[in-house]
Amino acid sequence: MTEDKKNDTLRLAKHLAALYNLSRAQAEQYIEGGYVRVNGVVIESPQHRVKGDGSERIELDSQAKLAPILPMTILWHKPSGVPSEGTADKACEGMTVANRANTDRSGVRLLQRHLKDQECVTPLETGASGLVVFTQDFPIKRKLIQDNALNEHEIIVDVSGEVSEAQLRGLSRPPMKVAMSKQTDKITGLRFAIKGYAPGSIAAQCQHVGLGIEAMKRIRVGRIPLAGLEVGQWRFLMGYERF
Repeated sequence: MTEDKKNDTLRLAKHLAALYNLSRAQAEQYIEGGYVRVNGVVIESPQHRVKGDGSERIELDSQAKLAPILPMTILWHKPSGVPSEGTADKACEGMTVANRANTDRSGVRLLQRHLKDQECVTPLETGASGLVVFTQDFPIKRKLIQDNALNEHEIIVDVSGEVSEAQLRGLSRPPMKVAMSKQTDKITGLRFAIKGYAPGSIAAQCQHVGLGIEAMKRIRVGRIPLAGLEVGQWRFLMGYERF
């Protein structure tokens, strides 16, 4: 008994190809593009199994296009307390239509392929919040990982108590530039601009000058700001946007 005859089922790609006189590659591309429904439900896996007796309704969208699914980059406003990294298959599993920002103007339909093999290229400490970038695009991976030393990150940090001029000078050393954004008797807000940011680097410098961090939020990576993303929301990087 062959794999396709097992339990009298067929792979959806093979069944679709036979129904619509398509090549297997075309059938798979239509399925992964979100254009195929089985009993009214969109199925994006070519390996999905359907009954071989024709009792299930297999439909190809009349607006289906044989367009390649391009690698995508995702911008996410990570909440504090949530890890920024995970396995390639689970890194973006919490990103759904429901928490997609209404400021996303890409016009791209969310597909399973867009979330598969995404890599976190700008990790943050679990306790920090702010902009995190995931991508499937090799040039962006190269720029944000291999060329990280050239990329500037802007991070807002609240520290306990007041910050002296000596402490501020101790923090503001290459590759860090630090400015004070607010100060009360309980909290001082500091704005860091740092090239080659790595999780833990700011915390280490603050500890070195005797400052305790209360909160941390990344608001920019390169030329891409966090603006427009509420906590927990995500959007696709637009084609014209550059880090």
